[in-house]
Amino acid sequence: MSLAHGRPYLAIPGPSVVPDAVLRAMHRASPNIYEGELIEMTAGIIPDLRRVARTEHHVAIYMGNGHAAWEAALSNVIAPDDLVLVPSTGRFCVGWGEMATGLGAEVELLDFGMKTPMDADQIEARLRADKEHKIKAVLAVHVDTSTSIKNDVASLRAALDAAGHPALLMADCIASLGCDRFEMDAWGVDIMVTASQKGLMVTPGLAFVFFNDKAAAVRDAMSRVSRYWNWVPRANPAHFFEYFGGTAPTHLLYGLRAALDMIHDEGMEAVWLRHETLALAIWAACEAWGQGGPLTLNVAERAHRSHAVTALRLGAPAGKDLRRWTEHQAGLTLGIGLGMSEESDPLGDGFLRIGHMGHVNAHMVLGGLATMQAGFEALDIAYGAGALDAAAKALS
Repeated sequence: MSLAHGRPYLAIPGPSVVPDAVLRAMHRASPNIYEGELIEMTAGIIPDLRRVARTEHHVAIYMGNGHAAWEAALSNVIAPDDLVLVPSTGRFCVGWGEMATGLGAEVELLDFGMKTPMDADQIEARLRADKEHKIKAVLAVHVDTSTSIKNDVASLRAALDAAGHPALLMADCIASLGCDRFEMDAWGVDIMVTASQKGLMVTPGLAFVFFNDKAAAVRDAMSRVSRYWNWVPRANPAHFFEYFGGTAPTHLLYGLRAALDMIHDEGMEAVWLRHETLALAIWAACEAWGQGGPLTLNVAERAHRSHAVTALRLGAPAGKDLRRWTEHQAGLTLGIGLGMSEESDPLGDGFLRIGHMGHVNAHMVLGGLATMQAGFEALDIAYGAGALDAAAKALS
């Protein structure tokens, strides 16, 4: 008998749970795209996006996902044969580099493995060795969604400055924005990319590129940028359609307006603290389970873990079995172990991820953890005692 009937809980690291207020905002007739409410609403969205990114600079909106944001950002500042440096701590770091390769750039990968964050000292040494300043940009992923590693983006700005290197600092905040603290201007980030379907609590379909004046100057010196990816008219439109390179993503904009209202009503500091507290509860439970069973957290040190996603190893086939049990028997969908595999587990069936980003609260997290423990019982997977008590204590 399945107990999954009722409202499901999507606890994957994106797309995240969409709030009812956002769904209601999107459930409407198509608006006039030439004048009136939509045009006025969009003008207000721009400064509120800047508030989330903690920047006073520019933002361009695209219809697309995080991969579109990668390509949009790269297309504006990286020319064929340019060299970019990619410090890698997981699959999405590699993926951004692959996007640059596809655009004709030369990519140099610095691999820091899949369990520890990037080392700013090593990156600084590489930048110092680049005497001719061939490296045009450092592509840094703030939180790699596959490994749940959180990287210190501010330390990369310090490394660039210490090396006296002019390369752009580009940050992928697709998994982290609105979940983990991020300060674009204070941390010296030149370009930041994100998307709508994670911490911003909207359905997939919107991509965002934030950029400062230094990045804008690099764009102005480019010999060619495709008309669609060009961020100049999107960030400084003379006409409304230029925000989007054509027809506006109307219903997504209404959803985004509602989501931004929720974020700013709560307050960015409070949003970050909520995500941190809920993450601590999840980690406490997972650490307790691991004391008496095979479950381990991918990232050993708490300071290096994201507050948006937790990557776990349970061993094959237990990881896949637990995911299927929680979804089909209890209505809880956990994330697959994307990009995670071992020689004995090439498909990564022993790995899973818990997404705790965006529209999540204490009872959702506690219910999800209790469901996982029920799955351990049902599947006869060993686990340590006291996990739910530890999670409850972390929330108290």
